[in-house]
Amino acid sequence: MRLQKPIVCVVTRARGVVGSPERLALLSRVGAAAGAGATMIQVRERHLDDRALLAFVREVLDATRSTPCLVIVNDRTDIALTAGAHGVHLKDDGVSVADVRSIAPAALLVGRSVHSEAEAVARALDGGCDYLFFGTVFPSTSKPDDHAVAGIDQLRRVCASVALPVVAIGGMTIGRTAQVARAGAAGVAAISLFAEATDVSRVVTSLHDALTVNERNV
Repeated sequence: MRLQKPIVCVVTRARGVVGSPERLALLSRVGAAAGAGATMIQVRERHLDDRALLAFVREVLDATRSTPCLVIVNDRTDIALTAGAHGVHLKDDGVSVADVRSIAPAALLVGRSVHSEAEAVARALDGGCDYLFFGTVFPSTSKPDDHAVAGIDQLRRVCASVALPVVAIGGMTIGRTAQVARAGAAGVAAISLFAEATDVSRVVTSLHDALTVNERNV
């Protein structure tokens, strides 16, 4: 499956149970983001059990079905395949891409998180990945303790070192998008930026415009 660029990825932060006002509001937000041109929705809900996660992925697929937006499941290849999602996103210390490719259709998108230039190069050399997430680029309230802040210079080195599309994550804002794109990133991913937006469609459009303008100026 071909990954369209520039990449705008919404990472979910689920609240409430199936059918609750909180869940319905989230799905409405996801649908609006997809309709505005978001490239991917990454379902990242480690707190959900298998049944609840599968149900949520299917809800996200339903909410985005009328759009070209891809639905990616964090770290759970089994759930992605069962639900009919478009791809799986692997943790930096998750299963190998080779293991995923051995059981998945060739069309399944496979991405992985990396946190250093050396790690990015190693994952690219391993083969099988369609894209990489790199971060945490800026200080982040969503993932404050996961990894040290890498900064824009390290993002630039990572982008220059690998041929794969690199998506920047961590502390993303509309104002930082052009800077990230100039560093070579193929796109951005965020949790709080979308979860806290009063107009998620405008956020998606603004991100896409900033990435596209930079692409034209390169």
